[in-house]
Amino acid sequence: MPIHPFDPPRGTIETFSIRAPELENVLGDPIERQVAVYLPPGYHDTTEAYPLFVDLAPFTGSGLKRLAWTAFGESVPQRIDRLTAEGVLGPVVVAFPDAFTSLGGNQYVDSAALGRWGTFVARTLVAALEARYRLLPGPRHRAVYGRSSGGYGALVSAMRFPGTWGAVACHSGDMGFDWLYRRDLPALLDQLAAAGGVEGFVASVRAAPRVRGEAFHTLMMLAMAASYDPDPQAPFGVRLPVDPHTCELDEAAWRRWLAHDPVHMVDDPDLRAGLGDLACLFLDCGSRDPYFLHYGARTVARKLAAYGIDHTHEEFPDGHSGLDYRLDVSLPKLYAACAPPA
Repeated sequence: MPIHPFDPPRGTIETFSIRAPELENVLGDPIERQVAVYLPPGYHDTTEAYPLFVDLAPFTGSGLKRLAWTAFGESVPQRIDRLTAEGVLGPVVVAFPDAFTSLGGNQYVDSAALGRWGTFVARTLVAALEARYRLLPGPRHRAVYGRSSGGYGALVSAMRFPGTWGAVACHSGDMGFDWLYRRDLPALLDQLAAAGGVEGFVASVRAAPRVRGEAFHTLMMLAMAASYDPDPQAPFGVRLPVDPHTCELDEAAWRRWLAHDPVHMVDDPDLRAGLGDLACLFLDCGSRDPYFLHYGARTVARKLAAYGIDHTHEEFPDGHSGLDYRLDVSLPKLYAACAPPA
C-alpha cells in the first residue's frame, strides 16, 4: 500500500477566469472559464521568472480536479513538490484550465460545435498566463502534457500550433482511431436507438442519478463526433460517421475523423514539422490499455523514427486509468527541456 502524503502543497494555488469568445458552442456551455495556477514556493518573494507547464485533463475531467486530495495518492501540486524535493524538477508555474463540456469533455481541438479549444489553449490561455505571471519568454520554456484526451490534446497542439511549445508529454493519448473508435460504433447506435436518438439519449443521461458504463462510452463517442466532424445544425453538434440503420461506414465522414488521428497527422509534413521543433517529445502507453491505444502509440512512434523526429516512446504493464505515477517519468524530462539557462 502506498504511503499517503499528508503535507499540503508548498506553493500557492490561485484561480482566475478567462472570457474567450472562441469557445462559443452549440451546447450552451459558458465561454468564461476558470484556470487554476500553481505557483512555486517563494514566487511572491522574488523577481525570478519561471518555465510554464500546462496540464490538460482527461475526458470527464477538469483542470480543477487535478488539484484534488487523493487517498494514498498525490494531487499534481503535491507530486510537483515531491519531485522538486527529490532534485529532479525545478520550480515551475503550472496551469490547470477547466475545459469540461456538457458532453463530458473535449479533445482540445477547434470544433464548430464545442468551441475552438485548440486555439484557446495555444493562444488565449498562454497569452493570459504570460500577461499575469512572471514566465520565461518564448516556447523554449513552455511545456504541455496530459493523459488520454489531455495527452491527445498536448500532442495535437504541438502539431496544429507549431512554435507554441518547447516540450510535450502525451500519456495514453487518443490515436489509432480505427482500433479505438470503430469497434464502438454498433453499440453506440444501439444505445441511441433505445433512447430515441441523440437528444433522447442526452436527456436520459441528464435525468439519471449517475452516468453508468455503457452510457459513459456513448456520451464519449458523441463528444468525439462533435469534436472531429461537427455539424452545428444537428442536435448537440453530433454527426455520426455511419448509416444509423445499417452501421455502414460513411467513408467521407470517417476520413474527416482520421484527419484528427495522430497516426495519420504525422504523415503530413506541415503537421509533423511542429514535432520536429520540440526539445522534448515524450509518448507512453500501458501495454494493457483497454482502448488499444498502445497500438496507436507504437505506430506513431515507428513513424516518428522513420521521419527522423527525436522522441521517447515507453510502454509499461498497466491499463488506462490511475496513471498519474507516470508523471514521475515525464515531468523531469519536460523540465530538463524547458529549464532556465544555467
